[in-house]
Amino acid sequence: MTWIRTAAIAGVFFVAAGSAASAAQLVKTYRDWSVFSHEQADKKICFAATQPKDTAPEGANRDGVFFYVSAWPKDGVKSEVSVRLGYTIQKGSTVKVVVGSDSFDLFAKDDKAFVADATEELKLIDAMRRGSSMKVEATSDSGSATADTYSLMGISAALKGLSDTCP
Repeated sequence: MTWIRTAAIAGVFFVAAGSAASAAQLVKTYRDWSVFSHEQADKKICFAATQPKDTAPEGANRDGVFFYVSAWPKDGVKSEVSVRLGYTIQKGSTVKVVVGSDSFDLFAKDDKAFVADATEELKLIDAMRRGSSMKVEATSDSGSATADTYSLMGISAALKGLSDTCP
């Protein structure tokens, strides 16, 4: 991952999370995934992030697209899954994540999607550890469908790095 892409991932995370202008620091890259950390006041935030390897439709007008697994140790959060689609997601629709034969429905909020149930979140993370690729399908508020394919190469090591960085 180039320095520019690394900076973009860190910057987009904090813009998306509503944080101040301070940036996350790259901890380590694990093949197609990178782990970042950020400390502000008494709060440490860490996340593993990646971008899609393939996006359809090609050339669609979208802001940064990222898949995150985040940790906020002070709040007891160890592995929150979120996806930034790069456009406002159609109200009332779900975002579908497919890993192998496993399928998960995420709820949409603005340009992001989250897993509603903690048990399903753990099942998704387990499927990610076992899989080699993951597909995210969603629909924009204008009705355009997108499909992003992510590599899962390095996810297990990145999740271990996330746990070590934000225990």
